[in-house]
Amino acid sequence: MGEMTANVLGWLKGITPGSRSLLDASARRIVTEVESLSAEMAGLSDAALRRTARSLSYRAKAGEPIESLMVESFAATREAGRRANGMRHYDVQLLAGVALVRGAIVEMQTGEGKTLVATLPLALYALCGKGAHLATVNDYLAKRDAEWMEPIYRVLGMSVGIVQSQMGFDERREAYAKDVTYGTAKEFGFDFLKDRLMGREIAEGRGDLGAMLTGHATSQASKLLQRPYWFALVDEADNVLIDEARTPLIISSPPGEAQATEESLFRFAAGAAALLDIDEDFEVDVQKQSCELLGPGRSRVRALERPELLESLSLLALYDAVERALRARRFFNRDRQYVVRDGKIVIIDEFTGRAAEGRTWRDGLHQAVEAKEGIEVTVPSGHAARITIQDLFARWPHLAGMTGTIATSAGEISRTYDVGVAAVPTNRPAIRERLPAVVCEAQEEKFARIVAETVAVHATGRPVLIGTRSIDKSEELSRLLTEAGLTHTVLNARQIEREAEIVAQAGQPGQITVSTNMAGRGTDIRLGEGVYDMGGLHVICTELHDSARIDRQLVGRCGRQGDPGTWRQYVSLDDDILVAGYGPDRARRVVAKLRAGLNGDPERLLAAFTKAQRLVEQRHVRQRRVLEYVERQRAEAHIQMSQDPYLDSAS
Repeated sequence: MGEMTANVLGWLKGITPGSRSLLDASARRIVTEVESLSAEMAGLSDAALRRTARSLSYRAKAGEPIESLMVESFAATREAGRRANGMRHYDVQLLAGVALVRGAIVEMQTGEGKTLVATLPLALYALCGKGAHLATVNDYLAKRDAEWMEPIYRVLGMSVGIVQSQMGFDERREAYAKDVTYGTAKEFGFDFLKDRLMGREIAEGRGDLGAMLTGHATSQASKLLQRPYWFALVDEADNVLIDEARTPLIISSPPGEAQATEESLFRFAAGAAALLDIDEDFEVDVQKQSCELLGPGRSRVRALERPELLESLSLLALYDAVERALRARRFFNRDRQYVVRDGKIVIIDEFTGRAAEGRTWRDGLHQAVEAKEGIEVTVPSGHAARITIQDLFARWPHLAGMTGTIATSAGEISRTYDVGVAAVPTNRPAIRERLPAVVCEAQEEKFARIVAETVAVHATGRPVLIGTRSIDKSEELSRLLTEAGLTHTVLNARQIEREAEIVAQAGQPGQITVSTNMAGRGTDIRLGEGVYDMGGLHVICTELHDSARIDRQLVGRCGRQGDPGTWRQYVSLDDDILVAGYGPDRARRVVAKLRAGLNGDPERLLAAFTKAQRLVEQRHVRQRRVLEYVERQRAEAHIQMSQDPYLDSAS
């Protein structure tokens, strides 16, 4: 047994009770037995290795338990990785594979090779011939990981499919027919809903909806996209299963006859909202992100001249529309929550910093933002079908996940998805160093000090990664760096096509990268020549995000696989997190105390910011629980109506 295996087994003796059933003594045996087969697997020809995989498949299809095939399957996959990609699974990666096969959400630190680990359970479950899915957060990662790992599956005689947002119906069906399918949770969910709708249509003997969804007339037998679910592995599980769980997936019905009236209402409300004054005409609840008209505001709305189409609407409908428009103006900011691209609103995912193509805000908010921006209003319609992330992933008989940051949300994810959570040790000890936090009076001072620190670190030759919360702040920092004479690269949703290129260069000597959350998830920044000896990558966090997991993801870009690295947290008294956490009134009192103690211990000052962050996280948990309850009540009502909880009567 190698030294690394001995380290793993030593760690296993001290695992937490919650992980013990997933990584017990049998896990030690599996790691040891896989290692014992290494020489035998290395001695096989490519054809013989493929025959081994085929033999395992016969046994799986004959009903042999997955667990009994794990050792041989892992050993074959490990050898396939060595041959195809020059990547041999570490012992800790085998350990993670065991936990995944047993249905855990596994926490692995940045740079520990989650993409390679995924091949272990995916190949094992694919042996059964029922398909194995990997769900991740965006098309870029799905395509990148599938193409990167495909040679491994090919050595084992397995096929790989990729589902992308712009794919046609026939391409999707072909991808789902492969042994292993990579895609986003969103695309898997929408395709599930399409199949549900078309299944209902087939039962009713209709053909119009299938033609609309597929783009062409098809026979009933060829309409369905997906096979029955078998195994799903969720990459970046905290983002998919927690962060995105606040937004249900919805397929809208075709627009009805009221389209002109609806569009007129949104435009009227946008114009009215621009005329109203805060505190006098309406009040704002920052924590709930809502706006409510006051008496004077309602009077001003009633006095406004209305288009003829709106004369028949009630005053309550007008008030609701104006309050929605006020919310769009106050809380939905261009280059933060969204960008305008080709005349359309494209949402920026607050947790990943990437463009969430195809996603829309519900309850008319998307249309309110469109009206605010003066672009075409896509009139909302009824819901033909909908499903939550929780309900979607409950449909896979076998579910597992991976992420770099799940331990802090272990309770919520265990309760919601009925899975265990296991933290896997690093292959090498983490040696990244946290530098003292810096607390500033205002953003202007904070950005100036960040630029000064970047100048100092850059002078040593080390690469610097600066993480921001939004596009506009990344571009403001970029302007300041340019004024300081520093050559740098910006990575945000405007440079999506250059993401791989920018990330590949971020660890090179002297490189400066300013990025939104895009650089904090699903990326692996490797150190360039000589950077290790210089001290590794330096990460600057410019403010706290709504979730501590996002901050941890950014920090995790340095210190991968035992590399050196440093990071520092910056905050200022005008950061959004204080108001979001405490609310405006309490935030003002907190800021006054912080201002009085600015010359004191920065770590004690930082505690007020981290407390605000925890309050925001707790609110998000409550929102997800409310959504879960509402959707469950809704599903029960629809079961009584139509025996199908995911189809609205509008379908």
